[in-house]
Amino acid sequence: MNIYKSGEDYLETILILSLRNGNVRSVDIAHELGFKKSSVSVAMKNLRLNEYIKVDENGYITLTESGSEIARKIYERHTILTDFLSSLGVDKDIAAEDACKIEHDLSNESFEALKKFITNHPV
Repeated sequence: MNIYKSGEDYLETILILSLRNGNVRSVDIAHELGFKKSSVSVAMKNLRLNEYIKVDENGYITLTESGSEIARKIYERHTILTDFLSSLGVDKDIAAEDACKIEHDLSNESFEALKKFITNHPV
């Protein structure tokens, strides 16, 4: 599961949009992230070639099993870190921004320890 931060962000966004809207197209991703459609198109091509997503004949994007695994991992990290920082009194928007920075670089060992701590010490 070797993928760049930007790829993880795209997969997480696809997951979030699919949960929110059901169907996801490149234009939806571009709108959600504030990126140009051409940039998203290049990213989708790379994700498709690496078998993280599938694109059907109508342009709808779905996560493959490996893409879904990465997206769910990043989304869980983002959610838990955002909630934790917010519970410490950090503004919700700042907490979400900081969580996005942390979620990609935090080791599995540190994240699991933090998740265990949060579970055992709810704020």
